[in-house]
Formats: sequence, C-alpha cells, structure tokens
Amino acid sequence: MTDLLADRSWVTDGGLETDLLFNKGIGLPDFAAFPLVSDAGGVEVLSAYYADYAAVARAAGAGLMLETPTWRANPDWAAGLGYDATRLRAVNHRAVDLLRSIAADLDVPATLISGVVGPRGDGYVAAGADADEAAEYHSPQVHTFAAAGVDVVHAMTMSEPAEALGVVRAPRAAGMAVAISFTVETDGRLPDGTTLRDAVLAVDAAEAPDWYGVNCAHPLHVSPALALPGPHQHDDASWAARIASFRPNASTLSHAELDEMSELDTGDLALLTRSTNQLRGHLPALRIVGGCCGTDASHVAALWGTPHNAH
Repeated sequence: MTDLLADRSWVTDGGLETDLLFNKGIGLPDFAAFPLVSDAGGVEVLSAYYADYAAVARAAGAGLMLETPTWRANPDWAAGLGYDATRLRAVNHRAVDLLRSIAADLDVPATLISGVVGPRGDGYVAAGADADEAAEYHSPQVHTFAAAGVDVVHAMTMSEPAEALGVVRAPRAAGMAVAISFTVETDGRLPDGTTLRDAVLAVDAAEAPDWYGVNCAHPLHVSPALALPGPHQHDDASWAARIASFRPNASTLSHAELDEMSELDTGDLALLTRSTNQLRGHLPALRIVGGCCGTDASHVAALWGTPHNAH
C-alpha cells in the first residue's frame, strides 16, 4: 500500500449528491454535481459542504481527503448536459482548483486531494466493459487530474473488475497514485456477480492499484463478502488487507430499491455505526472512512465517534 496515506487516518465526505438533492434542495440533472464548480452559488454550497467534514477531521485528529465532485464528469454523462471535450476538461480542472483553494483555508492535520472517476454507465449495473476500452475512455479525465495535480485518482462505484482495471491503467500511464472502490449488492457480490475477493485478486494480478475501497453499500451488505459473522473465513484473507477505504450507504435497502425512492432514507444511525465498527475489526488496513448515499456530516461524525457541529 502506498505511503501516500502516511501514518494517519483520513476522514472523507459523505453522500454529496443525495445531500445536495434531498437535504439542500439543489437540482442535479443526471445526478451530476460537477456543474456546481462553475457557478458562484454552487461554489459557496460546496465550500460549506466540505467545511463540515473538515470539522469532523479536526475533532477526530485525522487528515481530510477532499474528493472532487466529478463522479459524473465523464464524456457520456457530460454530453447529456451539454459539455463537449473542451468544457469537460475545464470543469474537471476547475473542480481540483476549487478543492485546493478550500484546503488552503482549512485547519486540519493534513489534506489530500482525490480526483474522482465514476463509472461510464450506471454505477449499479455491470456494463461488461473491456479493460483496454475503459482505459482509453477514462484517460482524458485522468490526464486532466494529472495536469491539475491531484494526489490520487479514485474510481468509485465500480461494478466489475474489467472497468476497474482500465481505470487503474490510465493513472499508471500518467505516473499517478490510484485507488479503486467497488460497490456490492446486498449479498456482498459486485453487480456483475463477482465476489469482492475475486475482484480484488483479479485486478491485483493484472495491475494493482495503491489501495481498494468499498462504497455505496451498507456495512451489512459488505459483511457477506468477508464471510462475517461466522467461522468460515476465506482461506486467503490477505485480499481484505488491501481495503483501505469505506464509504457506506446509510440505508440497508438494495440499490434497486433506493433507485425507486422519492424520499431520502437516512437509515438507522446506531446500526450503521455498530455494523461499521464490526467491519473495522476485519479490515486491518482501513484508514479512510466517509459516507455515500443518504449520509451527511452527521453520519460521518458518528462513524468517527465525534460530535457533529456543522460549521
């Protein structure tokens, strides 16, 4: 695992899109937050959003990993919002610049800037991607992040090993650190049916990222992937030591159920913290903890055992 994480733990943010959409009433066409970085009002909202997580990091004595709001900022999704390649490159660069300016004003022990790459398709549907094709597709965004000077490229909500491998190849070609976060269904398997263990081992065997994570899944959905609870652990559990990041959903509902909801499910906070703490004992390399759909700074503060005091 890279020494980029140093000898510390890292707070990261929660469910940006669901927080903006449901809690702050901000419309997000195609669930895309990246256009906000080009709007004065959007910049103000994002600055306040990240400041809440900085408060969690200060209270926890942890570093803060600032992750760009660029999960949808790839060609296919951006085209539907009227972004050509030039505008898309500019907005990805602007997202990094914004986080760098935010970081400069934060009183936290340390900061890292993560350039977020999202899946080409819907994050809950396996697209059957070819790794070489995925590398070519995601390269423009990765190269923009390289030019903007991010510390790490982080691909989130990967639903299959092939696209994940392609994303790893693009930053490696640019000499950058890269992390991969898979999502899992309620049975602990990726949307394409691959076990989390096999996905990690397959990508590692081809071209290993610096670390792995899991996002957009409740801890109770991740537990089956780790054969928890119960005595029947996988014969080789070393793959679990590759997981350094966890960004859980607040809700225990499946992805399909969440897609059908018109109201936000903020979940059972006590269950979320209790089940996350159980996972911590089985993920020895876990260093980065935040949230995903349905979570806000209050959830992340609870996961870190700190009071939540919005700025």
